[in-house]
Amino acid sequence: MRTDPRALMVFAAGFGTRMGALTATRPKPLIEVAGRPLLDHALALAAGQDLDRIVVNAHYHAGQVEGHLADRPGIKVSVEHPEILDTGGGLRAALPLLGPGPVFTLNSDAVWTGPNPLATLRAAWDPARMDALLLLLPRERATGHAGAGDFVGSGSGALTRGPGLVYTGAQIVNPSRLDAIADRVFSLNRLWDALIPEGRLHGVMHPGGWCDVGRPASIQLAEALLAEAEDV
Repeated sequence: MRTDPRALMVFAAGFGTRMGALTATRPKPLIEVAGRPLLDHALALAAGQDLDRIVVNAHYHAGQVEGHLADRPGIKVSVEHPEILDTGGGLRAALPLLGPGPVFTLNSDAVWTGPNPLATLRAAWDPARMDALLLLLPRERATGHAGAGDFVGSGSGALTRGPGLVYTGAQIVNPSRLDAIADRVFSLNRLWDALIPEGRLHGVMHPGGWCDVGRPASIQLAEALLAEAEDV
């Protein structure tokens, strides 16, 4: 089995309830930021990353996601029906399309600036030491994020739960570990919590900018971040 990630999973199935009226008739990944749907911002990161397969999952207004990607035959859509499967269940359901070995995953409700997050993750990935590698930011550089952070790092790069470092929604993960979870619907947090005692959950810092586009007010923040990056 390969040990380098050659497949990408983009999570685009959520209901986007925090977006209020903006998601009443469309899925959050198709909301535009700087004239471009959030989903396309995420997919643009795949360019030049030597990927064999790209999969986008869909549930809420799945037909709109499928229609948006219809002219891109290199991208497969994993439709979750009748229920939404959350991140862990969604990733496991998409594995026949993704193929064997570790995969990149990206949340579609964020924008990044600076070095490509997938390239940063690939450079730090060491399957001998880790089963998941998360891209992180310190709380003070996490635009649009209201929480105190998700993880605490160590000198070795291994992570534990705690405030301080914010997960940006980008990672490399070994999906073979999902087999140990019996539930059909579950979050990838279940996998991460299982890896922490083994020292197999690691993190790497994103040196650029990031904005969580989870609420209407975050759209303007994301556009300002992108405009600032273009001016540099």
